[in-house]
Amino acid sequence: MYDRWVASELGSKLTRPYVHLLFGARQTGKSTMLEQLIPVDSLRFNMADPQERTRHLANPGEFAQVCRSLPRDRKGQFVFVDEAQSVPSIFDEVQALYDADKTRWRFVLCGSSARKLRLTGANLLPGRCLMHHLYPLTLAEHPAQARTILHAPSPLPFPWRAGKSAKHPFPQWDLLTRLAYGGLPGIVTADPQDRQGLLKAYAFVYLEEEIRREALVKDWGAFVRFLQLAAAESGKMINYANISHETGISQPTVKNYYQLLEDMFVGIRVPAFAISPRKNLLATPKFMFFDLGVRHAAAGLNPSPDLVKAHPGPVFEQWVGIELWQRLQYLGAGKLYHQRSRDGAEVDFIIEHSGGLTPIEVKWTENPTVNDARHLLAFIQEKKPKAKHGYVICRCPRPLQLHDHITALPWFCL
Repeated sequence: MYDRWVASELGSKLTRPYVHLLFGARQTGKSTMLEQLIPVDSLRFNMADPQERTRHLANPGEFAQVCRSLPRDRKGQFVFVDEAQSVPSIFDEVQALYDADKTRWRFVLCGSSARKLRLTGANLLPGRCLMHHLYPLTLAEHPAQARTILHAPSPLPFPWRAGKSAKHPFPQWDLLTRLAYGGLPGIVTADPQDRQGLLKAYAFVYLEEEIRREALVKDWGAFVRFLQLAAAESGKMINYANISHETGISQPTVKNYYQLLEDMFVGIRVPAFAISPRKNLLATPKFMFFDLGVRHAAAGLNPSPDLVKAHPGPVFEQWVGIELWQRLQYLGAGKLYHQRSRDGAEVDFIIEHSGGLTPIEVKWTENPTVNDARHLLAFIQEKKPKAKHGYVICRCPRPLQLHDHITALPWFCL
């Protein structure tokens, strides 16, 4: 089995007497990880199974009846519900059971969409639950191909950099391979000849199944047009008017569809950094798909290294953004921004963490220069003392000091 960065921390938290909610997109490894963390004799419900889902929707009280049938003399019995959002009434039943006896059961609810829960006003167990998330593989879990330099600087280090390492990391990949196929565990461990087909199936079969099952979209054809264009535009600032014009969908519906992708954990919104007196800064957010392989397939492209080679810079920039965003989510603190002025001056990403600001420039180059960091230097000058150091993430073989306040960092040391 492979190590997930969040597994050990989650395993220790699951022993605490609360309801545990684990959210994340399909195929990020939620069920697989929980199967390793909870006892083998746990009570399990799989709401992704149509028969089981239909039975509980038709008889909402059955879940509580099954839980109460467990022996009373065994405290902390794990009850695992997969795809719990498919049966929102489960949350009310869990609350009633938990409030009646906080030690008898240990509920673990897993879900791949928050949309239905939000729209139906489902009970998310305030004051009773700990919420967790799981994302595609990070660089710490899915290391570079025998190139990692120990003790290299990083704009946002993982605890694994502080003396800890993964005992069983996922297979090592080079940069082009990970830019082509993304970081879903099932894709990383699949045979190379199967990756493209699996990603296409994920992008269309899964999204269609999930969306239609929850009755979230009435006009499927319009949504498919939106999905393909949104994927093609991934990594750029959102242009609602342009997508509305290209797809023939109203702007309010386009905004709703973007929110849908976020609610299903397949979209990431990176807001504009607005803490500035400069009036020429744009306030439009960027939007990225949560995984590059899924992004390529959803855009109607064939994921492959050759696809990336045709236009690598924007794809590389998205990979860096996804990696930084996921780390911030796991760390549970900080935010990720971007900044762009009306005259085109841009800082690709800005990390706000621990009271400081760290600007990031992403360049598809092996030979970075201080000229690549001119916008970072301007940002640091303007945001002193919060901003002290910036990074150019690129393909240089070793870290380089480009300026007193700028380090060029190889992608595999991020």
